[in-house]
Amino acid sequence: MKNMNSRTFVEKIFNAEVGSIVFAKPDIVLTHDNTASIKKTFEKMGGDKVADPNQLLVVLDHNAPPTDAKLATDYQNIRDIVKYQGINKFYDAGKGICHQIMSYHAEPGMIIVGSDSHTCTAGAFNAMAAGIDRTEAAGIWKRGETWFRVPESIKITLKGKLNEGVYAKDLSLWIIGMIGSDGADYMSIEYHGEGVKSLNISDRMTIANLASEMGAKNAVFPADEVLAKFYGKDKIEGVWADEGAKYLKEIEINLSEIFPLVAAPHHVDNVKAVSEVQGTKLNQGVIGTCTNGRLEDMRIAAEILDGKKVAEGFQLLVIPASQKIYLQMIEEGIIIKMINAGATVLSASCGPCLGTGQGIPANGFTVISTANRNFKGRMGNKEASIYLASPATVAYSAIAGEITDPR
Repeated sequence: MKNMNSRTFVEKIFNAEVGSIVFAKPDIVLTHDNTASIKKTFEKMGGDKVADPNQLLVVLDHNAPPTDAKLATDYQNIRDIVKYQGINKFYDAGKGICHQIMSYHAEPGMIIVGSDSHTCTAGAFNAMAAGIDRTEAAGIWKRGETWFRVPESIKITLKGKLNEGVYAKDLSLWIIGMIGSDGADYMSIEYHGEGVKSLNISDRMTIANLASEMGAKNAVFPADEVLAKFYGKDKIEGVWADEGAKYLKEIEINLSEIFPLVAAPHHVDNVKAVSEVQGTKLNQGVIGTCTNGRLEDMRIAAEILDGKKVAEGFQLLVIPASQKIYLQMIEEGIIIKMINAGATVLSASCGPCLGTGQGIPANGFTVISTANRNFKGRMGNKEASIYLASPATVAYSAIAGEITDPR
């Protein structure tokens, strides 16, 4: 039975019951390459100077560096906007993907919104992080606040730990396969249980990132000792659900029961065991994106690729999620291992993930990628097929030229 005083994470963050409409001032408002079009809407609303420049985080990442003159001009317009508005939190092309950059700014208990559906990635830091549309972003530029409907919550309790060769990406795909691509529409997903402690911050970012692929408003992890260690502290204060809070749905997952998975073309919830599709011929692989472009992901892939060669005719693209990660990869010798194996390393950006950067697949290509979406045309070519998998599965598959089980 629900204790009337027991509240979920979102009920506590917004200090209101499920279904309530509340007004709140977000701590961070993220925009990226869409900043110029948001400015046009902001001006139509009669805006000149933004309400609070310290709220804004602007990152150039989707088309970085720009691949045509129009995009380059757009980027320059955004630099001018940033200067005019006095925005300090600005990251120019090459600095990295906005959701990775967010990890330098997110803190427990924050309210974070962004005009990008994968803003929910910051839930790994015990923040209420959600995607909004461009018009809403422009509204916040003008007023400094916005409204939220307090969402229903799903409680996912994790037990045990992942086996060798099984990763956070596999867990995310497992949950998407179970819930469906719209099974958590406008809901808040909370991750509970002992199993959470076995997941590092990189793992949590991957899992929170993919909440948008279930239609969720946000996903969130506790402010535990793992997060405290990330901030270099012994203990941190965060916000967490009370015992006895009321959930729309409760799911229990034993991590040791999960095995390597892929999302097969052309839907993220078309989840299959790697063993079902192994042997599928491949032309291209991508290791990177806001889902799996972190140092931990790169270390896993480099270890597998070390001393090996990617299959003949296979194109492997590696895209670090930030310049900081790129530099760490150089220091650790990861880049050397990858290039020696036959990979092409691109600048820190969204790359071919959304089909605007370098590395767009050819007609008839079958791609295996660590990204988050695989609908037709996602990578810029409707004539290509995309499988989504963990960095380990992509690395092993790149060597074999076909889908390979990392175990």
